[in-house]
Amino acid sequence: MTLASIDPASGERLATIDAHSPEQVDARVTRARDAWPRWRATSFADRAAIMMKAADLLESERGELGRLMTREMGKPIRAATEEAAKCATACRYYAANAERHLARRDVPTDDRESFVLFQPLGVVLAVMPWNFPFWQVFRFAAPALMAGNVGLLKHASNVPQCALAIEDVLRRAGAPEGVFQTLLIGSAAVGPLIADDRIAAVTLTGSEAAGRDVGARAGREIKPSVLELGGSDPFIVMPSAALDEAVATAVRARTVNNGQSCIAAKRFIVHDAIFDTFARRFTEAMRSLRVGDPLDEQTEIGPLATAQILDDLDDQVRRTVARGARLLAGGPSARARGQLLRANGARRCPGRRPRRARRAVRSRRTTLPSA
Repeated sequence: MTLASIDPASGERLATIDAHSPEQVDARVTRARDAWPRWRATSFADRAAIMMKAADLLESERGELGRLMTREMGKPIRAATEEAAKCATACRYYAANAERHLARRDVPTDDRESFVLFQPLGVVLAVMPWNFPFWQVFRFAAPALMAGNVGLLKHASNVPQCALAIEDVLRRAGAPEGVFQTLLIGSAAVGPLIADDRIAAVTLTGSEAAGRDVGARAGREIKPSVLELGGSDPFIVMPSAALDEAVATAVRARTVNNGQSCIAAKRFIVHDAIFDTFARRFTEAMRSLRVGDPLDEQTEIGPLATAQILDDLDDQVRRTVARGARLLAGGPSARARGQLLRANGARRCPGRRPRRARRAVRSRRTTLPSA
């Protein structure tokens, strides 16, 4: 089995990486298990020094790491660079505060000593998504490692270079062998890992389907699990809202990370009294966004992360319009641009403003497609 790293803007294959064999996975799990007793015995000060060094690396190399994110999953370069820097803030925060957060807490009782004590669990398996390929990992790794756990990362299969880069950052920061490792494996290997006695806990950020599967497996094994799944956050606009601010915020909330965010606004609920005005201004603002090469710092919307996601979104838009929605912007022309970016290379397709879309169906109900 191989993992392909593909630039979604151009379709260029950046790298083909061999997945870890069962024997290699077993060796890494054993290495993690053996590293944990030594790591949990280290002081908070020693762990913090490593985390602070990781923060320095993330910050000083944010341009290079941001470019890797952009090329591997299409995130606009400014957002990608900022993501690397944000990871540095997480490392510094937990380096400075983990000992305080995890300090023993005495509980007054009448006749005996009572207290709350926080202890590390052991080897934690992290199943992480592609949409924030560094941030989602570090928001797990920084607190988990500072707490004395060790980590195994099963990253999304379309960002293998990001996964290896994260392991490299922590290794160069001084993390001992086995404290944080990447597993280059497919989703089918996750279940057996959860059942492995050497794995103490699992955390996942991903889809509801993945969450149901991982949660059920962890439950069968009586192992702790933390799940952060997708959602459909409503964006509610009432007549009392400051419309300029509401429209600007709505655009940002819908288009963050090219629209690929689990906390993005996905359902817009607008009061009838201001519906027409809001819809018109929101549509105009969406049309004005600069679409193009994600490596261009002026680009606001880059490609979707994979060709399959693009096709799924196109199908969603078509089915929505068929059920009575009005198409106000994008639609088929947006899909054609996505194909052009993949076929010809993003740098040969400068950012352009979408053509004004023709209304497909006259209807009071307006649905703007989500990503």
